[in-house]
Amino acid sequence: MSNSYFAWDLTNRGDAPCVRDDATELDYTTFAERVEAAAEQFAERGVGRGDVVATFLPNRVELLITLMAAWRLGAIATPVNPAFTAEEAEYQLGDSGARLVVGVTAGGTGEREFLPVDDLATSPGPQWRAPDAPNSDDDALLIYTSGSTGRPKGVRLSHANLHYMASTMVQHFSLTARDHALLVLPLFHVNAIAVSFLAPILVGGQLSVTGKFSPSRFFDDVTRLKPTYFSAVPTIYALLVSQPGLTPDATASLRFAVCGAAPISKELLDRVEGAFGIPIVEGYGLTEGTCASACNPVDGVRKLGTVGPALPGQRITIVDADGAELPVGEVGEVVISGPNVMRGYLNRPEATASTVVDGRLHTGDVGWLDADGYLTLVDRIKDMIIRGGENIYPKEIENALATHPDVLECAVVGAPDDLYGELPVAFVVTYPGRSVTPDELSDHIADRLAKVKWPSVIHVVDTLPKNPVGKIDKPSLRSGLRSPQPI
Repeated sequence: MSNSYFAWDLTNRGDAPCVRDDATELDYTTFAERVEAAAEQFAERGVGRGDVVATFLPNRVELLITLMAAWRLGAIATPVNPAFTAEEAEYQLGDSGARLVVGVTAGGTGEREFLPVDDLATSPGPQWRAPDAPNSDDDALLIYTSGSTGRPKGVRLSHANLHYMASTMVQHFSLTARDHALLVLPLFHVNAIAVSFLAPILVGGQLSVTGKFSPSRFFDDVTRLKPTYFSAVPTIYALLVSQPGLTPDATASLRFAVCGAAPISKELLDRVEGAFGIPIVEGYGLTEGTCASACNPVDGVRKLGTVGPALPGQRITIVDADGAELPVGEVGEVVISGPNVMRGYLNRPEATASTVVDGRLHTGDVGWLDADGYLTLVDRIKDMIIRGGENIYPKEIENALATHPDVLECAVVGAPDDLYGELPVAFVVTYPGRSVTPDELSDHIADRLAKVKWPSVIHVVDTLPKNPVGKIDKPSLRSGLRSPQPI
């Protein structure tokens, strides 16, 4: 199909359940009517092809309506994190050139045209006719990176990018109209939009948008709504599996779940699968790659510790510092090619040119491929610690710490040192109700890692800082470090 809007066919499924949240439940006919009504309303406010419509909303049905209404006009959607400060929101709205903002309140939206979410129209006028649908290579979505290195960049994803990703998720997970996604991740991130919304909608499935995440609420929602799958980050799985009384009966409707956004330890993955009684498939991808590039299969060989093989239509290669392809088993940078690769960064041609080279997305991640094409990630290139000339990958230390039964999550970063240049420093969070000392953790990893890889300091902390999509915010950890003394 040459355009995207009609790829998400909302009109021929009648009263089949489509989307719901805590306040609203819509079938396909009503959802389509609400999309048309919002599109007409946006058009009356001057929104047209190529304009940007921003949402400043928590997860709710109206955010999804706004996305599709923008696409109906050939406009571009950019969801803003509703937890942003006024300054953070203003940066994204200004950088994207947003023409209209749909939100709860106008605070933080500046002088731009603002439409209160409660004022969204629900029925189009009798004369309403939408303009021609956008082309497949037109921009559809601007997702802003978390900004761990400098200011966030707007990732330009086209209608073709989104349709490819939704279609691939349908194929990879064998989704049908019987599938029902439970959304616990934020809708200002492409994972939630592509995996939990667009993929089930493509095949006539349904989506339930939950309120603020909590472990008890999650199990209540699963019991009540009976979803068939969900996607989450490792921290959420660690919290869920630590709940008392968890049995496969509590998750009986689920047939699989997806883990992404950050690496999960083998120990936690084993524990979650045992408790839930379903496959937990680990995947990998970047916003710049429209969410996912590799994923273990639900039915088939799942290799714990890997993020699976390349998804259909994509190619993953491992290259050296000069860009030359490396053979199976050798470690280098992960490079991705396929119809998922972004159009580029908004108004940043130099950053685009350095990231997408000859159509291949340079991820900045280090990994290796086995003989079956399964990808194992080693670390981020920029996170590598150089201790006295020795290259140390923090993920290796984190994996060793994660084998301790009391460790919920951990992060290792490099701290400056006058003698060695850098030394690894670890931050560890325990499971609720458990405790462990730095000395106990040091003893635990002593026979698992060479001495050069031992952390110079281990901090046991209550929480780790997270960026808006749930990844551990290592730059924040680094910025708070002073030069520690080696042990």
